[in-house]
This record gives sequence, C-alpha cells and structure tokens, in this order.
Amino acid sequence: MTAMRLIACHECDLLQRETVLGRGGSARCRRCGAMLYKSLPASVDRTLALTLAALILFGVANAFPIVGLSVNGTLVETTLFGAARILYLDGVWPLAGLVFVTTLLMPLVAMLAMLYLLMPLRTGRVPKRPDIALRLLRRVAPWGMIEVLILGMLVALVKLAAIASVVPGISLWAFGTVMVLLAAAGATFDPHDIWARIDVAQGRRSSFHGRVSGSAPTAAGAGLFVCHDCGLLSKPAAGTHEGICPRCGSALHFRKPGSIARTWAFVIAAVVLYIPANVLPVMDTSSLFGAQTDTIMSGVVFLWVSGSWPLAVLVFVASIAVPMLKIISLIFLVLTAQLRWRWLPEKRTRIYRVVELVGRWSMLDIYVITILVALVQFSALATIMAGPGSIAFGSVVVLTMFSAMSFDPRLIWDPLEPDHE
Repeated sequence: MTAMRLIACHECDLLQRETVLGRGGSARCRRCGAMLYKSLPASVDRTLALTLAALILFGVANAFPIVGLSVNGTLVETTLFGAARILYLDGVWPLAGLVFVTTLLMPLVAMLAMLYLLMPLRTGRVPKRPDIALRLLRRVAPWGMIEVLILGMLVALVKLAAIASVVPGISLWAFGTVMVLLAAAGATFDPHDIWARIDVAQGRRSSFHGRVSGSAPTAAGAGLFVCHDCGLLSKPAAGTHEGICPRCGSALHFRKPGSIARTWAFVIAAVVLYIPANVLPVMDTSSLFGAQTDTIMSGVVFLWVSGSWPLAVLVFVASIAVPMLKIISLIFLVLTAQLRWRWLPEKRTRIYRVVELVGRWSMLDIYVITILVALVQFSALATIMAGPGSIAFGSVVVLTMFSAMSFDPRLIWDPLEPDHE
C-alpha cells in the first residue's frame, strides 16, 4: 500500500489511510474501533470560549466556600484549598497532596495550557513550543477530576445533613458549572486539527511520505514509529529501535518499554494495599457520645439505612467494586498479553478502554472524606479525622491508574501479526 496520508491506530497499531470527514464526523479504527480523529466545526473558537469561561468560574469557585455546616449557632465553612490544608495540618499529607493535585493543580494547568495554545491559533499565529503544551495537556488530562469531586460533594452533603444544617456555598455551584464547561471544552478540543494548523503554519508535512509493503498492516510491521503524543508516523534510523519524534520531540518506541513489567509492578502494589484500604478505618469520629471509626463499607451501610440508597449504590460501585474489578481486569490483560493469547482481542481491547475510563471514579470516597474532615470541626462536640485506610485507598486508585497507563494495548494484537504465526 502507499503511505500517502497514513495514520496508525494507537490501540492496535493498524495502518490506515486518513480520509476527509464531514462536519461533526469521526473516524474509527476498522479493526479495534478506537477513535482515530474527528472533524469539529469551529473547534478552536468553541474550545477557547468554553475554557475562558471555565477559568473565570474556577477562580470564583476557589475564592468562596464550597459548603457550610451550622450547629448551635456555630458556622463552619471551607474552601476546597482549605479542605486540603486541614488534611495537611492533620498529618495526612499524602491525601492532602492528592486532593490538591487532582482538583486544583491539574485542572488549572490544563486550562492554562489550552489557552496558551488556542489564543495565538485563534489569530492565525503559532505559540512558541506548542509541542510542550500539547504533551502537557495529554499528561494531565487523566488527573483532573472535577466531575468526581462534584459527586463526592453530593455524597458528603447527604452525610452532613444528618449531623447539622447544611449551607451550600457559591463555590458548589461554580464548581458544578466548571465541570460542565470543561467537559464541553474537552469534547470540542481537537488535537488532530491543532497539529494540522501548526504543520501548515510551519510548512511541515503532517504525514509519513514513503512506501510500505502491503503485507505489513501495522506501523511496527512496516518499521514505522507512531508518536502517541502527536500521532505522526516516522521512520527510525537504520538499526535502531527508538528515536525522537521530528514533530513534537517525544521519545519513540515500537512498543512501550517494559510495559508488562511495569504494569505487573503497579498491579501487585495495588493488590497489597487493597486489603488495608478496605479493612482499616478511613475516618475517625470523636464526639460527646464517644469515638467511632468508619470503613468504606460502613459508609455505604450508613447511606443505605439513612434512605439514600442510590448514593449507597454509587459509593459501593465506585469505591469497592470498581477498584476490585480494575485490579482483576488489569491482571487478566497483562497475563494474556504476556502469554501472547490470540483469543478475542477486540473484547480485551474494550476491557482496557473501560479500565482507563472508570479509573478516576474511585476517587469519589477520597473527596467525601475531604469535605467531612474539613467541616466537622466543632472541638468538644464533634470532629472527624482521616484514617489510615484513606491513604491506602488513595494509593490503590493512583496505582491502578498508573498500571493502566503503563499497559500497551498494542501487545494484545501483536500475536495476530504474520511474523508470529
């Protein structure tokens, strides 16, 4: 086949010809169904407007209290940064850092990087080192969890309503709007279009121009690197198995180096910590009536018996079922890839996508704990502190996300290639 306008699927490595799409159209891999690229009308203008609005409201959301708790005339309020600060002062600094990074730092970095790219492009100019901004966006995207934070706040409000009068703050509504705006901006942002604009402005070819054999259906089989950051196909130097992308400067490999070993390491660590995460208390409550410890499961039971069974189901799925299923799925994926199974690669690729998609939602319970710890601070009346189980649970979430990122889904398809027959 000729290599005019060739692209390679980032999940199965299949080489395919790029085609012109209609407005709002999308192109998917014909072998595994992964999204390759899409055509969005006025994507730069829409994404820029949505990101600017989100950034302004993000500032509002962090300037005012999220929620207040009133007991006997005493009102306790907290901002999101204040909640993370209380965790830090209580000595639970790993949890404080995780909350700060996933709800404040990463969303802010993503919005600033988006504006850095889009504002010059809106006027027909190319920003300096756009490759760094685009790589940064790709790296931080999985770690911005505003939507999970909003659900965590709702669960916390239900629990707080049983303790005292809850006073929703301006920040709660602002964060909800930021969540919607960022989701819309993510849906309209098109990296494929951004790179095409940059290539045109810099007079650079946006695809590999050469020939590959028709018997080499994949990029690796044709001896081509595919850049995961910008999608460019390139030819390595003779006798080498790694290189640098000529467009964005990313390190290139035919497959992620040490993918199986690193995935196993993260999964095994997650398995070790999963038991203390569910056995040790995630919260310690002290009040006039004595002390009480709560595990994740006891929190689910509390929501269920209090009549909030939809939230009980949500917390059970997000905090107990999802981490366990993620670990089982990752073990299955890495084991079948290591044994070079040829069995049902499409279904195994779908399992990989689901694991990547749901990984962030396990942070739900961490945000519930954060809000409760920040607000239930009434000295002799009642106080809540994060328990050791919360640190173990947060570690499980992070480790399973790292393991999914380390796994190379192209390993699922490699045994089907002709040279493996």
